[in-house]
Formats: sequence, C-alpha cells, structure tokens
Amino acid sequence: MIEHLNGIHETVSFKDNTTIKLYDNSKYEEYPPHWHMPLEIIMPTEGDYDVMCSGYNFHLRTFDILVLCPGVVHSIPAHEGRRIIFQSDFSTLQQFKSLESILSIFSPALCITPEDYSLIHDKVKNLLLSILEEYTEENLLVDASIHSMLLQIFVLIGRNHTQNLEHYESGYSKQKEFTEKFLFICNYINDHCTEDLSLDDVAELAGFSKYHFSRLFKQFTNVSFYKYLNQKRIATAERLLIDPKLTVTDVALRSGFSSMSTFIRMFHIVKDCTPKEFRNMYTC
Repeated sequence: MIEHLNGIHETVSFKDNTTIKLYDNSKYEEYPPHWHMPLEIIMPTEGDYDVMCSGYNFHLRTFDILVLCPGVVHSIPAHEGRRIIFQSDFSTLQQFKSLESILSIFSPALCITPEDYSLIHDKVKNLLLSILEEYTEENLLVDASIHSMLLQIFVLIGRNHTQNLEHYESGYSKQKEFTEKFLFICNYINDHCTEDLSLDDVAELAGFSKYHFSRLFKQFTNVSFYKYLNQKRIATAERLLIDPKLTVTDVALRSGFSSMSTFIRMFHIVKDCTPKEFRNMYTC
C-alpha cells in the first residue's frame, strides 16, 4: 500500500486529477512507522485492525473509525480482514478555520466508536461507505463530491464535540456563544503560535481573567493553554526541520521558542525524541 517511502516519509500518489486516495484494502501486510501530509481515515469493514500512533495503540473493531491528523507518525501490524484506508489533502478544507481548530483539538488522532460517538457514528460510517462507492465508480467531479462528504464528516465531529461539552461556567452558559468564542481563540493561537503569546494576553483577548480563561479553555480543548500552544509550536517545528537548510537553532526561533533548552525539552515531551533525532528520522 505504501508506494513511495523516503525514510519514514510517505509521498501519497493521489488518484489522477484529484487530491484523494482510497484503498479497499484486504492485504495481509505490515506497514512500518511512517508519516504523510494528507489526512488519513481508517475503517475496518471485516475484522479488527490495530494502529499505533504517537504512543497510542488504537484497536479498531469492524466499523470503528480512526481519523489520523496530517504529519502524524503511525504504524500498522499485518491483519486479516478488510478495511477502507482513505487519504486526502486537507489543505483544501483549511480555508474553514473552525475545521482546522476542531482537528487540532483531537490531534494526533480521533477514534469514533458507536459507544463514544453514538449520535454521529452511523452517519460518519455511511459517509465513508458513500466515499468508497463514489471513488470506485469514477463519476464526474469525483474530487468535489468526495470533499463535500469529507466536509460533512468534520461538521458532524465538530458539532458533536461542542454539543457534548457538559458544564459551562456561570455567566457564559450559551453553547453557541461559548463555541464561537473558543473556536476564535484556537484560530488565533494557530495563526500566532510562533509569536510571544502569554496566557495573560490571550485571556485578555477573550475577555476573561486568566484563571477563568484557563478553566474554560481546558474544558473546550481538553488540554491546558500552554500545552495547546506548545503543540502548535512543535507542529511548526516539525515542518521546518524537514528543510536541511535550516539549523536547529533557526527552527527553534522560527517556531516561537526563545531558548534552545526549552525547545529541545518540549520537543522531546511532545515527540519522544530530540529535534536532531527527528530530522535524521524524517530525512534519512
């Protein structure tokens, strides 16, 4: 299934004149650790499937759905059975800022099961089956049709997340207001993560005290403000480290870190390796 592998970087060969690739895969073969920039969605249609991703082991049963964020290292042991493996260039959907923020909340991966996502699981499953049908029939405007269904999948995921937020602080209890406010804040951090952002600055932008903001932000994203900020900075550093013309110091500064020791420490926490080890791994 992996057609072009350089080190652990996979270059995805999309279907002609599209930015999508789909495998109706029944091969018994192991896929070593690798990464690629297209988004990936995996759904077993016969039998179970295991996917290792960023230190997590996702055990997928038939019709469980795993969404892998772009740039995430993952590996798959050999399995009997059958599964849909769908890859798509996510940049076409990044014009929708709220979608990019929703995806970053679930980084590195989101597992959609009937138990945890009862309101949307069947709808997402049926959309993936429709994507398979559309892809194999090679209809006119297949790229546009499939991207429209992919967009529906992310709308379902995003709305399910915001609808399931259980407790809102007094004085800020309207769900739509809450969601719009914190999607805006996530978009702002995504766009400005390489700048000198502080909790006080972003809390003031949101219109809260930093203590109130910290509680609400973690409620929305499931991580603290600084963990979210560092995840975005490290994601920026990953892209820059692939460029051999940039030194590690250059990458640290361009990613928003003023200290090399802080950059190396945070990189190791997030990626479980040093920036130099990452560069060697991705460019060997």
